[in-house]
Amino acid sequence: MKIAVCIKRAADMETRFKIAPSGTSVDETGVKFDIADFDGFAVEAALQIKEKEGAGEVTVISLGADAVQETLRKALSMGADKAVHLKADAVPADALAIARVLAAELETGGYDLMLFGRMAIDAANQSVGPMAAELLGVPCVTAASQLTIANGKGTARRELEGASEVLEFPLPAVVTIDEGIARPRLPSLKGIMAAKKKPLEVKPVQAGESRVTVIKMELPPERTGGRIIGEGPDAVPELVRLLQTEAKVL
Repeated sequence: MKIAVCIKRAADMETRFKIAPSGTSVDETGVKFDIADFDGFAVEAALQIKEKEGAGEVTVISLGADAVQETLRKALSMGADKAVHLKADAVPADALAIARVLAAELETGGYDLMLFGRMAIDAANQSVGPMAAELLGVPCVTAASQLTIANGKGTARRELEGASEVLEFPLPAVVTIDEGIARPRLPSLKGIMAAKKKPLEVKPVQAGESRVTVIKMELPPERTGGRIIGEGPDAVPELVRLLQTEAKVL
């Protein structure tokens, strides 16, 4: 079985961010980057499927500048077999432009299963995977929390509000992976050394027209300090008054 996993280089969400002088991007100085969280779940899901099958190949694919090769190498050190770097100066804000580039690459690979994270934690669009599936003309299941492959078919479980659903679909297919499916494994020293010798192909690409652009980026306002209005039952009337008049939540 041939499995492709599309991953994104994303900033560690525990980093304290600053806005770049342009006002439309994050200042990357001192920012730690890694595989986007949900994409890490997708890599782990692919590796577990391959291990269960006892054969197959996992290829990780990423779009971006040269820095994404570090992200691809980490996926290789986790156990992926091959990597493809779709080299572009930057990743566009337009999810459809990204999907077109990825779909063009996926179409040439003859993959049985194509995995994406449910969303990239920096953009949170949740749309690249479904768009790529539509461009490829294959079934798509989103936000899978469980995934099994057998006899040329896939079965996925999705968590809903207060319920869950189980879907069956034929291959080839696109599945976006939610948290809870598996905790991504940590690269071993052996895996890190092996990753240096695994193939990483660089393919220059053009993302094409982007119909969505970032015009402004800003940080949320700093939180103000808390206020103690009293203690015990005697403070309740004043608390209710403030919630009504100042916070306006009642």
